Amino acid sequence: MLTDTHCHLASRKFAGDLEAVLERAALRGVSRFVAIGTDLEDGAAVLKLAGRHPGSVFATVGIHPGSVTEIDHESGWLDRIARLAAEPGVCAIGEIGLDFYHPPPQGWSPEDHRTVQREVFRLQLELAANRGFNVVVHQRNSWDETHALVREFDGRLRAVFHCFTGTADEADALLEAGHLVSFTGIATFKNNAGLLAVAGARPAGSFMVETDSPYLAPEPYRGKRCEPAYLRETAEAVAAARNQTLEQTAEETTRTAEAFFRFE
Repeated sequence: MLTDTHCHLASRKFAGDLEAVLERAALRGVSRFVAIGTDLEDGAAVLKLAGRHPGSVFATVGIHPGSVTEIDHESGWLDRIARLAAEPGVCAIGEIGLDFYHPPPQGWSPEDHRTVQREVFRLQLELAANRGFNVVVHQRNSWDETHALVREFDGRLRAVFHCFTGTADEADALLEAGHLVSFTGIATFKNNAGLLAVAGARPAGSFMVETDSPYLAPEPYRGKRCEPAYLRETAEAVAAARNQTLEQTAEETTRTAEAFFRFE
């Protein structure tokens, strides 16, 4: 059994055929899904999905760094995240983090945008630590700051750095502190042999696999809408890099996901 530990099932790109998407995934051995929330509306939507598919779909709730300027900072948004997180089916706080790659929205300076990202990220880390949740972390062009903020909460929570594309040294810095990394279809791209080497050399229990669907479809689907069924291609590539069977990698990564997300 494979577990897709990061998929955006509430995306509009799945609005017309989500049930068929989940059925196709099950036919390819993907039978558990972590549906990621990126804002308040998205969080409510993935919670509904988890309610419709108990035991197979689990939800995360949080404010993505790309959504920090869309929330009303005077409206008690953090309390609303806390209320969502208390609902059955929620397994982590996320997707949260820092993104210094994308330009700020109109009317925001780069520094003001980064300041708000830092504030929202830190508040959600504190919420997760206080409520006993682990976190799903997004970082892009922000490794040093993202890593430093997460390390402030060492011993109080664990983080998975999703869609990991960093170096072996960066992966090891996370793993030594008890955190995890997760690999997407990027690991199958022909120009990313170095990333597969990172996946191949990390110990069992230190990483997971994901699709980040509907984004980042692996080879041979690159450029198309990604869906959870394609997790198999990523898992096969990782298994080959580790000189394992697909079944071994599936068992190891699913066991890691069960421990990290504490599925109930």
